Amino acid sequence: MDENAKKIFWLKIHREGLKIIGFSGLFLLLVNFLLRYFAPQWFWINLVIGIASLILWAIIIYFFRVPNRAIFCEHGQILAPADGKVVVIEKTFEKEYFNDERIQISIFMSPLNVHINWIPVNGTVSYSQYHPGTYLVAWKPKASEENERFTTVVKTFNDEEILIRQIAGKLARRIVTYALPEMECVQGQQLGFIKFGSRVDIFLPLTATIKVTLNQKVKGNKTLIAEI
Repeated sequence: MDENAKKIFWLKIHREGLKIIGFSGLFLLLVNFLLRYFAPQWFWINLVIGIASLILWAIIIYFFRVPNRAIFCEHGQILAPADGKVVVIEKTFEKEYFNDERIQISIFMSPLNVHINWIPVNGTVSYSQYHPGTYLVAWKPKASEENERFTTVVKTFNDEEILIRQIAGKLARRIVTYALPEMECVQGQQLGFIKFGSRVDIFLPLTATIKVTLNQKVKGNKTLIAEI
């Protein structure tokens, strides 16, 4: 068995997906059983639906995969909090927590990306707040302020604060966050999970040196996005 086959065979599944994988598997199994029981004469139709069900279930399992990524990072380096494509790099006024100008980097996550979110720096959680909202497509600028979202601020050991905002999208209907106020956290620790496509914004000090470019594809816990 080659190395890539081993990785697929030993695919680790995130705990947020266990119920969805279980219920969807049972539902697809029931549908196929009923079709074969009540319409056995539709052999080819049943075969196509059976194959499609297996493919769909495999996609759902793959969506909740957990990558194995080692972290090699120096003090002051900020790693990407999510997999995806950089869709925004701009100076903006952040009005929820800082009430001043910050550099915003936004990462759009497609349904095929890993959907775990990670804490990009070592520090302590100084702010954690859920906001209900709408479900605009995640790449629209208004999504950062109008969509369902969860904001977390991490204060580093040199007193810099980094804001990470998990944003629900058109397909994403649930944001999970593990960060709690006053919780000590380490770089690479899981911040949470967004189910079925969305976006993560990160707000950095104006003095930060940006290491990514617009439309660049990044990997959470692996790509260096800035230095402070």
